[in-house]
Amino acid sequence: MYVCLCTGATTQAVADAVANGATTCNQVAAHCGAGLDCGRCRRTVQAIIAAARPQACPAREVVSSSGRG
Repeated sequence: MYVCLCTGATTQAVADAVANGATTCNQVAAHCGAGLDCGRCRRTVQAIIAAARPQACPAREVVSSSGRG
């Protein structure tokens, strides 16, 4: 599927950029061109970047054996 109609960048091209370390729209644009022209695709690019981030685990509380935390 096309993400950027201006440059013809696809979802796979953006995903490849993210897999290669891109963490911002500008870095994705440098890799595959998505977001360089009109900018309408930047929200989609941001969503692809966000979806690729590892999900944070909530911190676990450490409780001592005495029960006083």
